[in-house]
Amino acid sequence: MRVLGLSSGTSHDGIDAALVSFVPDGDDLRARLLHHATTPYEPALRAAIRAALPPARVGLGEVCALDTLIGKAFAAAAAGALAAAGPADLVCSHGQTLFHAATDGTLQLGQPAWIAERTGLPVVADVRARDVAAGGEGAPLVAVLDLLLLADRAGRRGALNLGGIANLTVAVPGEVTAYDTGPGNALLDAATLALTGAPYDRGGALAARGAVVTDLLDRLLAEPYYARTPPKSTGKELFNGAYLDGLLTGYAPADVLATLTELTAATVAAEIRRHRLDTVAVSGGGVRNGTLLGRLAALAPGAELTPTDGLGLPADAKEAVLFALVGWLTWHGLPAAVTAATGARAARVAGAVVPGATPLRLPPPLAGLPRRLRMY
Repeated sequence: MRVLGLSSGTSHDGIDAALVSFVPDGDDLRARLLHHATTPYEPALRAAIRAALPPARVGLGEVCALDTLIGKAFAAAAAGALAAAGPADLVCSHGQTLFHAATDGTLQLGQPAWIAERTGLPVVADVRARDVAAGGEGAPLVAVLDLLLLADRAGRRGALNLGGIANLTVAVPGEVTAYDTGPGNALLDAATLALTGAPYDRGGALAARGAVVTDLLDRLLAEPYYARTPPKSTGKELFNGAYLDGLLTGYAPADVLATLTELTAATVAAEIRRHRLDTVAVSGGGVRNGTLLGRLAALAPGAELTPTDGLGLPADAKEAVLFALVGWLTWHGLPAAVTAATGARAARVAGAVVPGATPLRLPPPLAGLPRRLRMY
C-alpha cells in the first residue's frame, strides 16, 4: 500500500510530503521511502500563520480562512508529490498545529476536503483529537514510529526529534515512554528573528560566536514545565516569541543565541542522562545545527548521537514518514498513539477519514500492530 504523509511542524515553514510503500511481512512492516519533498509556504500564508499563533488573538473568520488556505496548500503539495513520484492509495495529513493544550484540546488546520478533492484519494486527518478525548496529551505521536524502528536493537536506545519542540522517545523494554522535553528550535528561531531579522541561525553560526549568560540561563531553566512528570507535551502556546519578552534586553545577540542553545541542549541532555540512554537516533531541523549538537554531545557524553539516516530514514523526512505510518495504521484499524507516551486511558485508532472520489471501502482490521518497522 502506498501512503502519502503530509506534515508541517512547529517551525511552520513549509509542508513535508513523504510517499511510502508499506508491505506487511510476518511480524515486520517493511517500508520504502519512494519520495520526499518540502513545499515552502507562500510568504503571505506563513505570515498569516505566524500572526495567528499564541499569544495572538484571532477571530473565527481568520481561523476559517486559514483552515481553507492551509488546506489548499496541503492539497497542492500532495498533488506535486503524486505528480513527481506516482500514484498513492491514501493520504494522511497532520495539518498545521495552531494550538495544542491537551486540557483545552488540540487544533490542526488544513481542511482535508481540499486534499481529497484535488487528489481523488481518501484522506486521514485530525489525528490527535481522539487520543485527547481518551484522556491523553495527543502528543507525541512519533513514539509509534520510534518504537517500531528501534525494536529488537541492542542497548539502551532512544530517539530524539529536534523540531521547534524537542521530544524524546525511550525505547528500552519495560521503560517505554515519550514526551516533549521543552524547546528545540522554537526559542532559538524566535530570538534570531527578533534580533537579526533572519528566520533562523544557520548551522548555529552566530551562537558559536557567543558566550552563555549564566544568569539568563538560570532564569530560563526555572520554567516549571521542565519539572513536570511525563506524560507531558508542549508547544508554541508556551515557548513562543512573547516568552522571551523582557529577557533579552542588554545582551549581545550572539550571547543570547549561545544561551538559548545551551537551554535546549541542557534540558534534552538531562532527560537522556536520566534514562541512561547509550544510543540516540536524532532527527528534525536541529540536526543541521552543529553548535546545538556539539553542546548536546558534551552534556550527554554517555550517549552516541546518530542521525536516523543510519536506520534508513532520512532525518528531514521523519515527520512526514510518521504520518504516512499513522495513515496506514488507521486504514487497517490499528491505534497510532502509544499510551505510555500520551497518557490516554487506552490506545485508539487515530483520526477521521474523508472519502476520495470513490466510495470508501476500508479493509478488515488487522489483528495487531507489527513488531518492527524495516526501512529498505
